[in-house]
Amino acid sequence: MIGRRRGARPIPNPSERSVPAQSTTGVERPVSAIYIGNSFFYYNNGMNGHVTQFVAAADPAHKWRSTLVAISGAGLDWHDVASYFRPGAIGAFSFDADNNVVFNKLDRLFDVALMMDGSQSPIHPQLAPAFDAFCARHCATVREHGAAPALVMSWAYADKPDMIDGLAAAYARAGEANDCLVIPTGLAFARALAARPDLVLHAPDKRHPSLAGTYLGAATIYAGLFGRSPEPLAYDAELDPEIARFLRRVAWDTHAAYHRV
Repeated sequence: MIGRRRGARPIPNPSERSVPAQSTTGVERPVSAIYIGNSFFYYNNGMNGHVTQFVAAADPAHKWRSTLVAISGAGLDWHDVASYFRPGAIGAFSFDADNNVVFNKLDRLFDVALMMDGSQSPIHPQLAPAFDAFCARHCATVREHGAAPALVMSWAYADKPDMIDGLAAAYARAGEANDCLVIPTGLAFARALAARPDLVLHAPDKRHPSLAGTYLGAATIYAGLFGRSPEPLAYDAELDPEIARFLRRVAWDTHAAYHRV
């Protein structure tokens, strides 16, 4: 996963940015999550699948369930979030380790809803108003159904690293406005590339994540959901073990710096 990259930037300093006050989801030990977003989530067998592997590596006895609802190229305004909480629909069944169908008896459909907007939506002059409006609408809907909302900050394109400044500001503003956790995945990409410009965290299209990028995103989400470092966890996603360990450390360092924990 090593390749050439030019133009290394300084490691982002969260103290120079607006940071939302909320540093947790408010759910101490979540057991379920729904991911609502686009192809940034579903590349490489789904970022949610890698988070599941981190959870299992941390505690094999922790029963964890997640669902991904992703629309290619979508903004948050494409999603009908209320419909995702219909009784007896999403989450009604899943599969066990032997691929048997298991019908779930749920007291609560999801503990946490993780939401990511389109890659340019928060900073595009015509799309940014919808980002603000639908963050507010969906956070309210998620809470109405007994779950905690969280926003997952997207990352800059490989050839447009300055995007992260606008993205970080937009997600911080939305997190503060809606009193919800922001998971600084985009800042984790920037931090990793500042330290190791030779890493390839993007697919060839320069937008979507490579496997290493998906892995870093999942590690940052794990840190945000559980407030614990993924660095000691024995899950490498078949990456070079040294690179995987570096990415897990970056995930925690970014979370800790952003939320000042």
